[in-house]
Amino acid sequence: MKVNFLNRMVVAVVTSAVSLVGMSMPTNADQQSLQAQKQQKKGQAQKQQKKQKKEQPRAQQEQRRDQDQLQQRAQKQKQDRPPGWDKGKKVGWGNSNVPPGHQGRLSEQRQRQLIAEQQQRLTRYRQYLDQQQRLTEQRTVLLQQQRRLAQYRYQQQYFERLRQQQMRLQSEQHDYNNDPYYYTAPSYRYNRGGSNYETNQYGADQLRQAVNNGYEQGFRAGQADRQDRWNANYQNSYAYQDANYGYSGYYVSQADYSHYFREGFRRGYEDGYNTRSQYGSQSNGSYSMLGAILSQILNLQSLR
Repeated sequence: MKVNFLNRMVVAVVTSAVSLVGMSMPTNADQQSLQAQKQQKKGQAQKQQKKQKKEQPRAQQEQRRDQDQLQQRAQKQKQDRPPGWDKGKKVGWGNSNVPPGHQGRLSEQRQRQLIAEQQQRLTRYRQYLDQQQRLTEQRTVLLQQQRRLAQYRYQQQYFERLRQQQMRLQSEQHDYNNDPYYYTAPSYRYNRGGSNYETNQYGADQLRQAVNNGYEQGFRAGQADRQDRWNANYQNSYAYQDANYGYSGYYVSQADYSHYFREGFRRGYEDGYNTRSQYGSQSNGSYSMLGAILSQILNLQSLR
């Protein structure tokens, strides 16, 4: 009797052990599946990190190249200006005693009015830049979802320039009293949207810069879309929609600058996307609109 009882006990224990092993097998399988998923995610994260490390040096190189181009352009503008341009009292072309296009000094009342308008313009522009910074993240996520890597890199450079413009405006203390724009009489008339506007040489230079900046950024945006094999659409570009690259906030309104920036951007985009130079030229990595087309776009009429 004792032997039979013991045998039954052994059988019961073995049966329970087998049952427990059988119940634990699905648990072990689930754990292995979870571990496999974790390893897969870890592998994907490592691949993404390696990819970002490869792209980061390229983005830094392109950023340094853009900075070098801006410095070269600023140096060229400085060389083309008349003597004394960057000093307190300006002199004009041919060593004359007045700035270019200046025919008599504006009244103090008009100067104060221009300065007040300028300060209001800067306040609005600072607010605009603050708003744009909040939109950059949304645009970045969209390009990543679309897998437009070339356009993503270009747009990051554009965002960085806007950030620098914002920082400069926040820290700058402008010397209105020694800025000849505010006491120089208008020397040009131009038409935008059916309305006539007047400006002096300093404002005209800013409008020319807007067209050239637009052409350069349009060319880069068109190149990027071509590299991504994306359908050509300059109006879909954030840079075209923003149209404030290179705007200092001074001398001309934001609306005027953006208008002429877009005129240059559209033509630059077409050249960049189609790998041609119909509207502009390239030299040492710097792009600029052809002189005849630039004059046609601005259509500045001399008042003298």
